[in-house]
Amino acid sequence: MLIRDGGTLVRTAEDVIELIGTPASPTKTNEIRIEPPDPTRSLVVMSELHGEILLRLGPSPVAEDQLLRDLRLPARDVAPELVNLELEGRIVRQSGGLVSLAN
Repeated sequence: MLIRDGGTLVRTAEDVIELIGTPASPTKTNEIRIEPPDPTRSLVVMSELHGEILLRLGPSPVAEDQLLRDLRLPARDVAPELVNLELEGRIVRQSGGLVSLAN
């Protein structure tokens, strides 16, 4: 019935490609680039950042956004260190994007 009404018979993927045409090649704006972490960051720099983070935290939760503003550093630099501190058990993440020192 549909074929009589103008529908096209589709049996394989090639039939679909033929009907809609070939997909457009991805442009540079559609590409996702993931950059690896900076290997030149020394342990001293990371240790200083850990110290700065821990100085700004206390038992009362602080918004992670506020911590980033206080540190005046981009999130891409601070977020991995927050994860490290959390894995070490030195900080605790709480709901609502809050961070505090571990008990």
